[in-house]
Amino acid sequence: MTEPSPQAAYVPPQKPTINDITPADITGCLKLGLADFARAPLFGMFFGGVYTLGGLLILGILTKSDMPWMIIPVAIGFPLIGPFVAVGLYEVSRRLADGRPLDWREILLLVFQQRERQLGWMAFVVLFVFWIWIYQVRLLLALFLGFKSFSSVADFVTIITTTSEGIGFLTVGTMVGAFLAFMLFSATVIAMPLLLDRDIDFVTAMITSFQTVFKNPVTMISWGAVVTALAILAMMPAFLGLIVILPVLGHTTWHLYTRAISAPA
Repeated sequence: MTEPSPQAAYVPPQKPTINDITPADITGCLKLGLADFARAPLFGMFFGGVYTLGGLLILGILTKSDMPWMIIPVAIGFPLIGPFVAVGLYEVSRRLADGRPLDWREILLLVFQQRERQLGWMAFVVLFVFWIWIYQVRLLLALFLGFKSFSSVADFVTIITTTSEGIGFLTVGTMVGAFLAFMLFSATVIAMPLLLDRDIDFVTAMITSFQTVFKNPVTMISWGAVVTALAILAMMPAFLGLIVILPVLGHTTWHLYTRAISAPA
């Protein structure tokens, strides 16, 4: 009688190895990100355009809903979902680095398939934090400015910058927003490209992302500051600057990931 063949031993996924990186790596990765955008501008502008249209849609909904005063809080929080939108850009940079052709169908199908992988859970985390941001803005508005009304964005800006209640709202809101932004940045900056690149669960990816930030605090916080500054500048002309800025940031993030995390053995 033939004996059953032994089952193959389970081999757990290799734990990502985190490298030391310096602020000089940011400059180098930015150059690579710009080069990737120059080599594949249509892909960059497509994904940047999708993100921009999303911002314009939200702006239109708030205007139609007679809530123009929410445009600023939403615009500030909108970049929080940028890493998830940039998945297609990570794939473009990966293919360029590997010398593989850029096929529209394959890249868009890969992005679409991420909903069935661990990146789907990361999308939930990102959108949940974005929802917390919007909720805390409304809560702070009720606490600090509950008896004031805003007929326009200019009226809202005037009140929060010229009244004691408004300055209190601005101060507390900034601190809460900075904390949420830092937590989400730390959880996703490495996790998003890692989940695309490897077969790994989203919890391990987030832990690896936090560990990378804590191991390289100066470099990673500097990169976060660069992303924030460029995103704010890009949103000023009605989100239109994001058509170029988002792809450059996405490509750069991929290259920073490849320097921060060693390739599997």
